[in-house]
Amino acid sequence: MNKEEKIPGWMERLLIPKLNEITGEIKALHTRIDSVEREIASLRSETKTEIAGLRNEMLSKFESVDSRFDSFEAMVEFKALLDSLGS
Repeated sequence: MNKEEKIPGWMERLLIPKLNEITGEIKALHTRIDSVEREIASLRSETKTEIAGLRNEMLSKFESVDSRFDSFEAMVEFKALLDSLGS
């Protein structure tokens, strides 16, 4: 057996364990990436829910303030009417 025939077997014994190790590390990275993607999706969903809740709360408060202004404007108009009748 000459030197050229021995090299492929030597390379195979050296490279196969390393390739298997790298393959395992790549699979572990894929698992971690999938986990991070699930966490991001969950955070995105939670954020959307929170934003929707805050939006609804703000709209409710704005509507409340708006109705107070409407009441105030009606009172001012009523007072102006009373004042004009009293004059």
